[in-house]
Amino acid sequence: MKGCSMQSTRQRAGRAAPAVVFILGSLIVVSGLAWLLRSRDELPGDPTLPAAGGPIDELFIYCAAGMRYPMEEIASQYKREFGVNVQLQYGGSNTLLSQIKVADIGDLYLAGDSSYIQQAVDSGLMNEVFDLANMKPVIAVLKENTSVKSIEDLTSPQHRVCLGNPGAAAIGKKVRRLLTRSGHWERVNKNVTENGVFKPTVNEVANDIKLGSVDAGVIWDATAAQYTELKQVATPELDAGDARVQMGVLTSTKKPTAALHFARYAAARDKGLRIFREKGFRVVNGDAWAHKPELTFFAGSVNRRALEPVIQAFESREGVKVNTIYNGCGILTAQMKTILETEGSGFPDTYMACDVYYLDAVKELFEPGIHVSETDIVICVQKGNPKNIHKLKDLANEGIRVAIGEPRECTIGVLSRRLLQDAGLYEQMLKTNIKAQTPSSAMLLPAVTSASADAALVYRTDASSNLDKIEIVPIQSKLAKAIQPFSVARKSQFKQLSQRLFETVAASRRQFEEAGFRWRLTPQASN
Repeated sequence: MKGCSMQSTRQRAGRAAPAVVFILGSLIVVSGLAWLLRSRDELPGDPTLPAAGGPIDELFIYCAAGMRYPMEEIASQYKREFGVNVQLQYGGSNTLLSQIKVADIGDLYLAGDSSYIQQAVDSGLMNEVFDLANMKPVIAVLKENTSVKSIEDLTSPQHRVCLGNPGAAAIGKKVRRLLTRSGHWERVNKNVTENGVFKPTVNEVANDIKLGSVDAGVIWDATAAQYTELKQVATPELDAGDARVQMGVLTSTKKPTAALHFARYAAARDKGLRIFREKGFRVVNGDAWAHKPELTFFAGSVNRRALEPVIQAFESREGVKVNTIYNGCGILTAQMKTILETEGSGFPDTYMACDVYYLDAVKELFEPGIHVSETDIVICVQKGNPKNIHKLKDLANEGIRVAIGEPRECTIGVLSRRLLQDAGLYEQMLKTNIKAQTPSSAMLLPAVTSASADAALVYRTDASSNLDKIEIVPIQSKLAKAIQPFSVARKSQFKQLSQRLFETVAASRRQFEEAGFRWRLTPQASN
């Protein structure tokens, strides 16, 4: 296969330069590009520098050639609205990725297939990723052409065929993979090498077909839709090759907030995606456009210490506002239902419950939750443990005053009731020992530290931050645990933004562990 790849970069005389010249030329282009961009960014007082305090006036995007027409229109429209010039560097997806690796500069990268974006992420070149559209490879011919009807026809020396270079263009890589799977690649590759031509971008393939330089080629269905002279020939071998068009924020950017603003614009269903749709792309279900979006985030009180710094960092980088409401989960879910019943505003875009119990209570309103963290339920007693409380049943001793959460209002209340019921203690303690039931976990510790209660059932995360005032007594029960799930509302207008908030949470293991949580999120769940 390596031989095929090397051979495919050679084109017939007069159609391409030798490989060495191509590589040297690419290095010169990349070096010049890097010098120009660095010079621009290092100019004193340049308004693109955050330190200058001025507005961002320019962004640089590596753009796969197949997305040229929609991106030119989006960039022009964006400049009219915000005064920001968007420079678009076109090329094959793999060629652009190679340039990014060498230059280590630029703001955004748009690729014709998600595999290149994943490579950029895996190489540490990219942070946030935005889905834009889907497309698939099709055979394209002039409308009057009736001789090419299948992949088998592309193997015939009677047909001059043009393909994208697998080493440069996403379409070339995709076609090679699909035709290798179907068993056609060797013969198609041989025919193109001997009688046709490989091109570095999908647009050049389309232009060769349009001009009649070749009889047929394989391009994206979205590309074919932009050429009125061409018709598409769908085949089962190529139909299996859907590609996801994605854009990502490069780690090399010096202005991530501005880059994210443009990416949100391009990925908004009423802005950039509208243009992609008009150009023949099958677009994803993007967010509604907002210059500075506001997310509403309902979070159980136990999550507060871990979430606050994470949310602040997210707001600062994205340039958005997250209206976070912390409370007992029973109160939060009741508030959600009231909003729906009264058709009011403020329903949360995202929800992180103290435990799965209170996500299950509203599961029809949210996407399936992802388990982020967990914490134990423990007994909190006064310093020195003057009442000699060493296990759960000691809470039922005569004269012991206990505080628990109110089951109808908070998760700690539900879990405490379940725990005590399992031990056969709840009904008795409700009559003689339980002296306070609070609406949130945050109010339990003060009951012990103020000596209004001898003990309380609390989250270990809450107790661990007050060890100078209280002592912790562990509980030996599999029920003494709370699992914190994160979920996005099914009807949120900002699902993609909410997903990026989750990804920020998923990258914040240290903050959660420092707050006393055990981390549950697996790498697969966080992707």
